[in-house]
Amino acid sequence: MLTKLLTFDDIRAAAQRLAGVAHRTPVLHSTTLNARANATLFLKCENLQRMGAFKFRGAYNFLASLPEGVRRRGVVAFSSGNHAQGVALAARIFGVPATIVMPTDAPAVKLEATLGYGAEVVPYERATSHREEIAANLAAQRGATLVPPFDDERIAAGAGTAALELLETIDGLDAVVVPVGGGGLISGTAIAAHAIDPKIAIYGVEPDAGDDFAQSLSAGRRVTIPVPETIADGLRTTSPGELTFAIAREHVSGIVTVSDAELVEAMRFAFERMKIVIEPSGAAPLAALMQRRIPVLEGKRIGVIISGGNTGPGS
Repeated sequence: MLTKLLTFDDIRAAAQRLAGVAHRTPVLHSTTLNARANATLFLKCENLQRMGAFKFRGAYNFLASLPEGVRRRGVVAFSSGNHAQGVALAARIFGVPATIVMPTDAPAVKLEATLGYGAEVVPYERATSHREEIAANLAAQRGATLVPPFDDERIAAGAGTAALELLETIDGLDAVVVPVGGGGLISGTAIAAHAIDPKIAIYGVEPDAGDDFAQSLSAGRRVTIPVPETIADGLRTTSPGELTFAIAREHVSGIVTVSDAELVEAMRFAFERMKIVIEPSGAAPLAALMQRRIPVLEGKRIGVIISGGNTGPGS
């Protein structure tokens, strides 16, 4: 069953909880990038957020929404990296235990950071085990609360505060483009943007190998695909969330895909020309716009959410 549908009031409440806790990340632009995309782009740099990704917003909002007695018993999450770090950091801030179920092939930089925030990490084999079941069993055994990565209104509301800040900073946007994994970010972005201006178009970007959202929107139902092989580890989802898919069907103008090579090219451009470090998942919307994958947006004013920057020299 669907949880409570996300509202703009949820996002504004999340913004109040996050005030003074989350960074209000900068919005950057580049003349060279604008020429490459044939559009005016405004990059909301969540790679500069605490723990290096927008995921901190949803994780903190979720934990802050729990009754104190429930929160004290601890939290459990499953993630390949950024949600893991977000939950671990939020739990450390609240002084509660966190257990994170992570795949054995999780990026080393994300595993090390999760451990560094004080979380217990339980490894699993991505190809042979079911992380949701492992996490649910751990939560039940420990009396802890399971923190979902995207399919929850508290997670999506926290994610939506990034778009809220973007729209408070930049006027007159024609569209906002975001990376798409399970859909928490695009859901929160869509609700925030359309509450402010219903004419703003919302587009998502997935890796070519992980186009579960694009397939689902095309089919009119949630489609499940095999675990995708892509360098964008944060976008290796196999199916949209139930809540996030319902919101996307109503609010999203379209989903496009990019190749791993195009992700690398966008990462390199951001590093060399804008002096910012972004991870493959965070590079997805930038890659799509650099490749002019959404022709209707050429000549427009476009907000771009760079979702994270957790990558290392050897990644």
